[in-house]
Amino acid sequence: MSHTQYDVIVVGSGMSALLTANYLSKHMNVMVFTKSGKHENNSFLAQGGVAGAIAKTDSWNQHYMDTLIAGCDHNNKYSVQLLTKQGPAMLQEIIDNGMKFDEDPSGNLSLGMEGAHSMRRILHAGGDQTGKKIMKWLHSQLKESVTILEHETVVNLLVDSERCYGVKTLNTLGQRRTYRATHVVFATGGAGGLYSYTSNNNSVTGMALALAYRVGATLTDLEFMQFHPTMLRVGDKAVGLISEAVRGEGAYLMNNEGKSIMSGVHPLNDLAPRDIVSRVIFNELDQGREVFLNIEHVRNFEARFPTITQMCSSHGINLANKLLPVVPGAHFFMGGIETNENGETSIEGLYAVGEVACNGVHGANRLASNSLLEAIVFSKKLAEHLLNKESTIQWMPTDYREKLSSLKRETIILPAKEELQKKMMKYAGIVRNKNGLLKLISWLKTYQTYWESLDEIESSLPLEKIELIYMLQVSYLIASSALNREESRGAHFRLDFPYLNENWKQKRIMHQKKQNISCKSVLTNALFVADAKCKGEKTVEYI
Repeated sequence: MSHTQYDVIVVGSGMSALLTANYLSKHMNVMVFTKSGKHENNSFLAQGGVAGAIAKTDSWNQHYMDTLIAGCDHNNKYSVQLLTKQGPAMLQEIIDNGMKFDEDPSGNLSLGMEGAHSMRRILHAGGDQTGKKIMKWLHSQLKESVTILEHETVVNLLVDSERCYGVKTLNTLGQRRTYRATHVVFATGGAGGLYSYTSNNNSVTGMALALAYRVGATLTDLEFMQFHPTMLRVGDKAVGLISEAVRGEGAYLMNNEGKSIMSGVHPLNDLAPRDIVSRVIFNELDQGREVFLNIEHVRNFEARFPTITQMCSSHGINLANKLLPVVPGAHFFMGGIETNENGETSIEGLYAVGEVACNGVHGANRLASNSLLEAIVFSKKLAEHLLNKESTIQWMPTDYREKLSSLKRETIILPAKEELQKKMMKYAGIVRNKNGLLKLISWLKTYQTYWESLDEIESSLPLEKIELIYMLQVSYLIASSALNREESRGAHFRLDFPYLNENWKQKRIMHQKKQNISCKSVLTNALFVADAKCKGEKTVEYI
């Protein structure tokens, strides 16, 4: 095995990863790993834009309040203040560095409207190509000191004395390597790939969550998966995202009986928060009706939304009919690896930023177009923290050694990925209930031996099986969180507990793996779920 030392290893290839790498590269030696190609990430697919209170008629305080309302007051208010207060200046900084957003005929920034915002504050680039334009600009900004290694997947973290000091990787040729670093940063996106309908890139499967959990990092808010209401439906498949900005420009949802399904449901009608819109569509589909996005009132649709136009054309959808068939799909994960505002996790030397992280900024439901702003603000916060932090590594860690396996490779029988995705969509999707979650958890636990034995069997498994085992484990943790939160809040909706419960306000469900953990958590204001090492596993208690 090769051993290469870096100042910082960044895992991921999206906006958070490249911004962090670029900020740090001026003073540090940075290596970026991505499991697929450098353009295969959620940031590249982002259509909507970047939210920011930059208009003279707007204020960070209004943006702050909109974020809290959308997040059902589950947000970390300090994180939201950082996002909304520092966001405009950081947006201006990237504009000053050459990133061009769309302008109106007078040369002013063109600001769009999206769901749950109190005013127009969304910056776009190339119409609905914002993510693609930002990523191309970011790649042009990358310094020579940033090395990007494509098609090499991190399959384990190297931890010694409770400090992370590197990664173990497996590439598409089956080669296994270890790399050491003073700091390891996860910026890998969310977990949309756990569901059959998703707007996410195929590579986004939540694997980093399991990697972090495996070495003892705390995971939190895993029950909060946001479903985007409008994925383009072709047959029984979701083939791509139809941005909320389309509804912001006048499109509305209707069923095949010609009824406007959001009219009167919420004061914002079709621009209601995503969880509400998704559930309304889900109910229509559940009753056997089809749902369409009617674009008859959207002016210059093809020029305003070229990506969506091309997607419709390539799948045989005739825009002249003005009706786009839609279905909700897993879109953004509010939960993740617990961090503070500087991206620090509960493991020294391990950091997380972007969608894979959870600093509480989105609460129970992300406000539209806050994710790219999150990447901009918190990537810089993380980079500044690392640049001001003196290295505490004054020793050489022990070499990583494989454990011998008692399980034979041929005895490992896993389900098809598609079976897992369908079960997650059915039982841990838009609408949940106790019986369905228990059924899902029972099925997932039949594979528990594999994720508990990964230290032993990993070296004998191909990448596809390692990833699937991690997906099963993360699905189990998500389902457990959804079962334990007996209320409905934001993106988490329980049919058997359909209302907000004040006793759950600001309560967080956390998961952490430790050998000798006490079943009574010392974490204030948190519902703590220990893993199987905790006697009974079930024990959860308010402190």
